[in-house]
Amino acid sequence: MTNLRLADRIALVTGAARGQGAAEARLFAREGARVMLTDVLEQELNEVAASIGDAAIPFVLDVGDESAWQRCIEEVETRFGGLHVLVNNAGITRSAPLLETSLDDYMDVIRVNQIGCFLGMKVAGGLIAKSGGGSIVNVSSTGGLEGVPRMVAYAASKHAITGMTRTAAIELAAHGIRVNSLHPGGVDTAMLGSPEERRSVDYSWLPAGRLADPDEIARAALFLASDEASYCNGTAMLVDGGVMAGPLGWTPPES
Repeated sequence: MTNLRLADRIALVTGAARGQGAAEARLFAREGARVMLTDVLEQELNEVAASIGDAAIPFVLDVGDESAWQRCIEEVETRFGGLHVLVNNAGITRSAPLLETSLDDYMDVIRVNQIGCFLGMKVAGGLIAKSGGGSIVNVSSTGGLEGVPRMVAYAASKHAITGMTRTAAIELAAHGIRVNSLHPGGVDTAMLGSPEERRSVDYSWLPAGRLADPDEIARAALFLASDEASYCNGTAMLVDGGVMAGPLGWTPPES
């Protein structure tokens, strides 16, 4: 009897060339899954797949392209015979005040973060149902639960993921598919700048006093992907070190 939490499962992880996606793909493989890794960063994607070994197959995927998604899912079925877990992790951001945000920048973020997640659920959902059901994990953000100054497109896309997740959870339950959203706070990845830039920032104001390691987010994704979360459906799981617990940097006046 195996203790591997994803034994005999097939998983697909988007945005798997680095950061959270790479950590999720590696952890899922260690827990017994065969994994399709996708990203637009082909060289980095191939390197991550090679580091995992025979359990991983890389596939270059633009998550905003429906026909590319269809080719990807066909490849998953051909190579693995089914699909049980989808992690919609791919994401980008643009930083600018609302009044200075161009429509092109706004739509770039929406296309990857929001439309990419929608297409993943729409196209992959049928194969997961055909494979006997499973789990979809949509990576949102604390920015999917609150406003984010200078990141209007990112906040809009992550709020959309939260809403889509809850709707999909209701609709797909009849197909044996659980759908949950994951809401990281700040994570120590390239999205927050170079390693030097991230080291130069004082994070002591955060309740945890630091950024999350990508592996900490991956372990939360693993829980939602596994049967350990068999009664979790439509939930928004925070992995934020306490950021959303209450106002930061504020104390009530003395009475």
